[in-house]
Amino acid sequence: MAEEDMKQRTKSYALRVIRLVESPPSTRTAEVLGKQLLRAATAVGANYRAARRSRSPADFIAKLGIVEEEADECLYWMELLVESGLVPAARLESLRDEGDQILAIIIASIRTARARKATPDRPAASSPPS
Repeated sequence: MAEEDMKQRTKSYALRVIRLVESPPSTRTAEVLGKQLLRAATAVGANYRAARRSRSPADFIAKLGIVEEEADECLYWMELLVESGLVPAARLESLRDEGDQILAIIIASIRTARARKATPDRPAASSPPS
């Protein structure tokens, strides 16, 4: 996936989470879980952008690791929202699917970056600076 496409995709993901968190229910638990989800979802895109500006392959891999953690954390908070009965599973189905897809892309990117780092004499396609 092209860098600009992924930047837009992670931003759209965060915007969808913002809309979710701003909608009812307005219970104390929903507010706490929503804040956690909102923080993690916005961190996905922000940290992806930071990874794209990394200074070395090792820095790129480390920063993508943060994106992976935040993306996985989003899925956890969504699971809690559903399993606590605060949000119907059907309402989060598409958002959870997008989160799964973003996580899979990031994991694949980390694996690719590690492989490229292990074989530095290979020409890099659109990888971070060496």
